[in-house]
Amino acid sequence: MLRELILGRRLRSEESETQTLGPLGGIPVLGLDALASAAYGPEAALTVLLAVGSLSVWYAGPISAAIVGVLFILYISYRQTIAAYPGGGGAYTVAHENLGARPGLIAASALTLDYILNVAVAISAGTGAIISVWPALQPFTLLVCLSLLLLITLANLRGVRESGLLFMFPTYAFVLLLGGTLLIGVVRAILENGRPVPVYPPPALPPFEQTASLWLLLHAFSAGCTAMTGIEAMSNGVPLFRQPRVANARRTLSAIVIILAFLLAGVAVLSRAYHVGATPPGQAGYQSVLSQITGAVAGRGIVYYATMASIVVVLCLSANTSFAGFPRLCRVLALDGYLPVEFAELGRRLVYTQGIVILATVAGLLLVLFGGVTDRLIPLFAIGAFLAFTLSQLGMVQHWRHAPQTRHARHSRILNAIGATTTAATLVIILISKFTEGAWISVILIPLTMAVFTTFRRNHQKRGRELASAGPMHVERQAPPIVVIPLKRLDRVGRKSILLAISISPDVHVVQVHAGEPDVQDLAPLWEQIVRIPMRRAGYSPPELVVLRSPYREFRRSLIRYVRALGEEHPDRYITVIVPEVVKRRWYHLILHSYRPALLKALLFLRGGPGVVVISAPWYLRGGAEDAAHDGEDLLRE
Repeated sequence: MLRELILGRRLRSEESETQTLGPLGGIPVLGLDALASAAYGPEAALTVLLAVGSLSVWYAGPISAAIVGVLFILYISYRQTIAAYPGGGGAYTVAHENLGARPGLIAASALTLDYILNVAVAISAGTGAIISVWPALQPFTLLVCLSLLLLITLANLRGVRESGLLFMFPTYAFVLLLGGTLLIGVVRAILENGRPVPVYPPPALPPFEQTASLWLLLHAFSAGCTAMTGIEAMSNGVPLFRQPRVANARRTLSAIVIILAFLLAGVAVLSRAYHVGATPPGQAGYQSVLSQITGAVAGRGIVYYATMASIVVVLCLSANTSFAGFPRLCRVLALDGYLPVEFAELGRRLVYTQGIVILATVAGLLLVLFGGVTDRLIPLFAIGAFLAFTLSQLGMVQHWRHAPQTRHARHSRILNAIGATTTAATLVIILISKFTEGAWISVILIPLTMAVFTTFRRNHQKRGRELASAGPMHVERQAPPIVVIPLKRLDRVGRKSILLAISISPDVHVVQVHAGEPDVQDLAPLWEQIVRIPMRRAGYSPPELVVLRSPYREFRRSLIRYVRALGEEHPDRYITVIVPEVVKRRWYHLILHSYRPALLKALLFLRGGPGVVVISAPWYLRGGAEDAAHDGEDLLRE
């Protein structure tokens, strides 16, 4: 079956433990975003420093050291979060439980923005890297973006374990190739007293004309902080790991942070050693920083091309982290009533299908809107990530304040307080430095997302109050319903509907609306012989034939007006409308047949009145009811 070929066989609930991850599988699933940021975080910082020319390589070290310092503060803080909240939910759960509903919603909105933008930006960056290798693909930028998005979506719909296995090779190839190149470069720089001779010289940096101002350095630091945007996913994805979950999640987080810190430090050291700076993006002769460093260390041979290929692949696949984190965030929000409950239901492969599909859809719309070039969105998701970091750490401070005051709790509270202060300061720097570059949009989008969540919860609670009922049922004798059947012809599906109706009630109204349609059969001359006489012989009360004439050719309005009139005339009885319907079991039936029954049912639900009950009387095309029953079983198993 095509669906099983694409998505894999359906998994039983008891198989959930087979879909969990260890640290080796957790790095590709939850760490790709963080690791891939080594390809664009230092690049972004050095691009800001273009204004100071050759001095940029001297500032790269202190800026990278500051970024790595913040990274390790986050690492220590999130180790605490993983142990305290092994059920997942990340910043939303921590803030919601310790700071209140509103801070929790702010964190959820920030994370939602972060996850969605990360998918669009990561896929766009990966596509840009592909096009830089094959410029002929430039006219097909959007198509390449959407194809990559489809690939990652299908991989995640197949399950967590499947996506981990699929992305494991490119992830570790990237780590080994780029990490090995940086390690060789660092060793060579040490052996040659910090002045190694490049195998393939990088472009000469322009001479400096001025030193960097404090504002420029802060701007460069904020740009480089995009290297930390994937860390939050670890605290959100703890339930993905096999037992012991907390220990495995912590090991995975440790591995991700150590690898990322080494890559960032290696880039900073070799940028200075080989005098590698950023080149103006979008201009002739552009080379990425990693391309220059790899060429300087290994030349332009097979190692260079293998390393660059691994960087391109990881950039393309780094969106996978959002596909692991976003559906689980949606699940927690759904359990708290901020999203439909379907977001908390596992799909055929034991993943939260609704969250994956929504994430892919919204990210796809962004890619279409921006034509596959989403560079302008980069400042936005750094805001969301650091806002979530800050609220998570503030929530953990409050968590430890309410915990038993042991030595461990006091130390943990101090660590989380340092983390909250650091990430809050970083957030302010990013917000101010990136405000005019698009960060102001986050200030608008996060409250709007909060409003959507709040509105849904309010409507959910209102609906719950209206439907709530307690105590024993109040039972009194019920009159049989009045059954209404709209018929155009007395064909097989029409006869089935009548037989169903007389089994429900003795009061059946067969309604025929003459609205100028050429395929309507005049039932009045046939009614006595074909319907009424056989019914009386069988001991049933014959259905009444009601003929309505519509001078303005309004079939649905005439029928609904008749149903509402019956409801007003008999307020103590249900009005049951049986809609004859041909079941479209083949794909070409969807093209060849009318959608009138579906539209009629929708209008009856909306306008029929409070006493209306709608029943479908299906007739299956080709294959009969037995095959249809099997199809129905398949649908129920979904």
